[in-house]
Amino acid sequence: MMTGNPNTDYLLTKPLKTVLLCSCIFVIAACGGEDISNQEQKPDPVVVDVPIAVVKRDLSIEGADVQRSITAPALFIPGASLILKARANATAIEVDITANVFEDRVDEEGNRLPIDIKDLETSYDGSRLIFSMRAPEDENADDDEQPTWNIWEYVIESKELRRVISSDIAAQTGEDTGPVYLADGRILFSSTRQRGNQARLLDEGKPQYAGLEESRDVHASVLHIMDANGENLEQISYNQSHDLDPLVMPNGKIIFSRWDQFGGSKGVHLYQMNPDGSDLEILYGRHSHVDSNGNNADIHFTQTRVTPDGRILVALTAFEKDELGTDFVTIDVVNYIDNFTPIAAADSLTGPAQEKALFENIDIEADISPGGYIAALYPLFDGSGRQLFSWSQCRLLAPLAVDAGTDEVRSVVPCSLETLLDPTYEKAPPLYGLWMFDPSQGTQLPLVVPQEDASYSEVVAVESRPFPADPSSTIDTSETALIDANMGIIHIRSVYDFAGEDFSPQGIVNMANPTVVAPDQRPARFLRIIKSVSIPDENTLDIENSAFGRSRNQLMREVLGYTPIQPDGSVKVAVPAKVPFGISIVDAQGKRISARHQNWLQVAPGETKTCSGCHDGSNNSDITLRPHGRSDAETPSINNGAPSTGVPFPDTNPSLFADLGETMAETFTRINGVPDLTPDILFADVWADPAVQTPADNIEYRYADLLTPLPITQSCAQTWTSICRAVINFPDHIQPLFELDRAIVDTDGLVVADNTCVACHNRFDADNQLQVPAVQLELTGNPSPANAELLTSYRELMFNDVELELIDGALLPRLIPVFDNSGDPVFELDEDGELILDEEGNPIQVTQQVGVGSAMNVSGASNSAGFFAPFESGSHQGWLSPAELKMISEWLDVGGQNYNNPFDAPTN
Repeated sequence: MMTGNPNTDYLLTKPLKTVLLCSCIFVIAACGGEDISNQEQKPDPVVVDVPIAVVKRDLSIEGADVQRSITAPALFIPGASLILKARANATAIEVDITANVFEDRVDEEGNRLPIDIKDLETSYDGSRLIFSMRAPEDENADDDEQPTWNIWEYVIESKELRRVISSDIAAQTGEDTGPVYLADGRILFSSTRQRGNQARLLDEGKPQYAGLEESRDVHASVLHIMDANGENLEQISYNQSHDLDPLVMPNGKIIFSRWDQFGGSKGVHLYQMNPDGSDLEILYGRHSHVDSNGNNADIHFTQTRVTPDGRILVALTAFEKDELGTDFVTIDVVNYIDNFTPIAAADSLTGPAQEKALFENIDIEADISPGGYIAALYPLFDGSGRQLFSWSQCRLLAPLAVDAGTDEVRSVVPCSLETLLDPTYEKAPPLYGLWMFDPSQGTQLPLVVPQEDASYSEVVAVESRPFPADPSSTIDTSETALIDANMGIIHIRSVYDFAGEDFSPQGIVNMANPTVVAPDQRPARFLRIIKSVSIPDENTLDIENSAFGRSRNQLMREVLGYTPIQPDGSVKVAVPAKVPFGISIVDAQGKRISARHQNWLQVAPGETKTCSGCHDGSNNSDITLRPHGRSDAETPSINNGAPSTGVPFPDTNPSLFADLGETMAETFTRINGVPDLTPDILFADVWADPAVQTPADNIEYRYADLLTPLPITQSCAQTWTSICRAVINFPDHIQPLFELDRAIVDTDGLVVADNTCVACHNRFDADNQLQVPAVQLELTGNPSPANAELLTSYRELMFNDVELELIDGALLPRLIPVFDNSGDPVFELDEDGELILDEEGNPIQVTQQVGVGSAMNVSGASNSAGFFAPFESGSHQGWLSPAELKMISEWLDVGGQNYNNPFDAPTN
């Protein structure tokens, strides 16, 4: 017992008793062929029989001490084996069921090469194990030729071990991890195969390839489903970074860990969806990456499991781990969306949603955790409340005695209050064993004695659990036309709804009345739908970093299209299914008016996805922390919809008669059908009652009005389909605007004014004489002297520069004298602080260059007033057409990239 020492009692803050094994007890390792049936061994009277399976790791192997990384799920760590024990006790025989796999892979001495195993799970009836396994490293192969992670299944009764995808070629085409069973026997897993993404690339006329996750380090691993025989693979999640650790909840929903990296890493959160790919939404954790003091911390939610009482069990994992273990917590996801943020229907709760799963004194924020570290945790479903766990207690290296010899080794001692406060004691390497916690007895029973050269990274109980239910789907199977077109629908009740607050200028009721708020007074006019672009690895296409332009934050983006926002802020439109997309709210000029909505959305074919409104992603407001993006957590919509049935909205077109509670978008689409996206910005005032007021003027910004190359294909210019996109490359579509001949001629054909951009914004005039470019802005299409991989115009527009002046036939940076705060000139000094004099003995005044700010900003068109102002109300008004300004605006809003198609960009 470890309960009598006052120096250690404080470490155990739960009523635990630890049962220690006598030194005579040892663990018997069995070879892979031995029988572990329950009849072979007599039951231990202390423990109710439950077989267990364990991933055991041999730490004596070189490279085995590397830790798993969330960001690299395909990382190979050698030295794993999968162990079965007939009962959860220390004397049960260990059987290595993977001992004979890859037996032909041996080193020069004939020793079996080490393999790797992870993501262990059981079937709901307890008859099978499923896991990820990787064959040994091939020292003669390149990185891209190494074996891949594959899904394996073990049938306990027949002792059959098989790779689920039997074909060697098919198995090698992706890194498959994190398998779990669906209720119908199919297998859900994470994979870099990106089966749906690659099919879409083919439809777009691009080669098929697996895209990199958004930090461009490894291929993105996302959720797939396959039959039990490895056939009929289907991608169901379309994140552009990793979707990992899937879990099937009792209600049939899938929970998984999503790495959100749209516009930069925002952490790993819990998401949920249906197995058919519908109803994707965040479940928990967007604003829960904080430590105990409320400061931002490297804490993420992984290794999900469900407890018998329906809570979620997760590991709190760092991106960069130096320990196998961490801490586990249970989360009340029913009532909370963040640790201290309840769902709107339970707003009286204050949290926390997270509770320690085992030991209160595990502290992963400290350099040394008093409660040790947990590597794996599995709750039993036998009604006992017991939990299996892999744990290393807190251990320290004691200081050597003053007279210690050079060959003496520091001893390892358990942590105590005294030793933790003594700086001469240092953290010892962890030592993991397997344990069983029994809450009814308050005991912690050892199942496998810790060994110096071994650790236990995963454990499961081989027992039956309730089968999940079939979840309700948001796919309308009667929408055959929508399904056949590979489309879904999004419905936003009001873009003015920010987490339950009305942010419209005059209130939604007034906004919906065109006699009160005219169309040109509405700030939100159109919804823009954008799409990510999968970035290939360097073996597929080795592009220069300059392809991304000024910033790589947004990578590359395409525009799927536009749809009008109705007067009450509602939107209902058909969008491509199985595509990661984002939304932007734009004004009448096509400029985004709010922060980027930096979360990837998706719909399944035939699905209608409804949300109340928008949210503030700034992380510094009360609104930011309110529930959003999860339908059962949000505040009810502020848009109550139509006040009655059978009559129009107040003072609107009587032909658009509403049903009670409908948004204006629902009314419009019920009568006229759900509109498709359009590549052009188009508006017609359908809501004005002609008997009451004159309809507002139409808005038409069409690509067809451009006199330069279009960013869409000819076929998409004729008919916009689910595979159409606008792809805007600066050299191909923006630069030609500056070079387009805009000369104005009189009736005799004589040029009276030349508004061609490069006529003035050029370092050479019409006679090829050197000049200072107009307003210090050069828009020529030559390679930039500052970076030859960018055009001069791009560099001038996007980067700060210095003023130039013409001196003795040369363009040189303009220099101005420097004065101190008192207005006195500042002179050059030598290293001794003495004045430096010129040839005439006069002090030399310090000069400095004059900066010129960039005219454009990659954050968007609304932050690029330096460029747009002259065209809107200044000297250049009317020189660029509305269609041209619209294309420049959307290009800036998606990130102002140099290229938005990697296959158009220069390669290394």
